[in-house]
Amino acid sequence: MSHEVLKVNSELLHKMKDHYSGTSTAHPPQHALFAAKTGGCTITAYRSGKVLFQGGGAETEASRWKAAGATGAGAKTAKNKTSGTGRSAVDSHEYAPPAENLPSRLLLGSDEAGTGDFFGPITVACAYLTKEQMKAVEPMGIRDSKTIKDPEIRELAPEIVKHSTYSLLTLSNEKYNSLQEKGWNQGRMKAMMHHQAIMNVLKKCDAQGLEPEGAFIDQFCQPGVYFNYLRQSNHKWERNMPLYFATKGESLHVGIAAASVIARFSFIREMDRLEADLGMPVPKGAGPKVDQAAAAIIRKKGKETLRKYTKMHFANTAKAERLVKR
Repeated sequence: MSHEVLKVNSELLHKMKDHYSGTSTAHPPQHALFAAKTGGCTITAYRSGKVLFQGGGAETEASRWKAAGATGAGAKTAKNKTSGTGRSAVDSHEYAPPAENLPSRLLLGSDEAGTGDFFGPITVACAYLTKEQMKAVEPMGIRDSKTIKDPEIRELAPEIVKHSTYSLLTLSNEKYNSLQEKGWNQGRMKAMMHHQAIMNVLKKCDAQGLEPEGAFIDQFCQPGVYFNYLRQSNHKWERNMPLYFATKGESLHVGIAAASVIARFSFIREMDRLEADLGMPVPKGAGPKVDQAAAAIIRKKGKETLRKYTKMHFANTAKAERLVKR
C-alpha cells in the first residue's frame, strides 16, 4: 500500500477538513481531526498537523496539498522494488519500509524469540520509542538479540523496558503443541502473536497521546502470507497507518532491535524456569545436545512430559526416542 505523510499548518489543516467534508468518515481514529475516503485514497488528518494518505491514489491526492503549501514528512513505499537499502529479493514487495530517514521514523517494532528452539516457548515483543527514548537507548548499542550474549541481554532488557512502550506475549509449549495438532503452522502462530502485540502497543500509544507513523515487523514470511494468516483467524490490519516488513529489521530500526532484546530476555527467563522445574540444564537451539537432554527427560519422566517443555513436532523428538532405545 503506497502512502504519503504531509505536515501542514493549522489553517491548511482546516481547509483540508472542509474539502473532504463530503467524504469524511463518522469515527476517525483517536487524536485525529478527521478521516476521509476518496476513490483511491484514505486520508487521516491528526490535530498535530500530520496528514496520512494511503492507497493507490496517495501520491496524486497528496500532491494537490503540496502545491497549497504542505511539506513532505515521509516518502511513499516503492511498489515491487527493494526498500532502497540494497535488500535482497525476499524484501522486494510493496510493504518494504521507506529508505528515507528510516532510523529516525516513529515506528513500532515487532520481533520474536524461541522459534527455532526445541525447548521453551515462543515470545513476541512489540516496542515503540519516542525520539527522546531513541536518544536514550542509542548509547546501549542494541541490535539483533541473537548476537548478544545472555548476561548482556539480562542487563539491557530492563533498561529498554524503561525507555519504551511495549507489549510482550508468550506462547507456552503446551498451547503451541495443541495449536500445531489442530493444523496451525508456526508462521500462523507468529503472525497472530505479532498482530496482538502491535495492537496492544497501539492501544497504549492512543492512551498516552502518542502518534506512531507506522508499524514494522521483522519479516518471517512474505506480507501476503502474513495477511492470509490473519484472515484465517478472522483478523486483519485495520489501522490508518502503514505496516512494513523487512528481514534483518533490527539493523534498520531501533524499535525492532528493542523488541528483539525484550523478546529474547523473556525467552531466557522462561528457560530459567524450565530448568528449575526439570532440575537439569537444558540447552537452547535444536542440535545434538538438545536431543540428549530430551532423551534424558524421556528416560526419567516419559515422552508425554515433553509436551510441557518442547515443540513436539520438531525432529528432535524422534531423535531423542532413538537415543532412548539404544
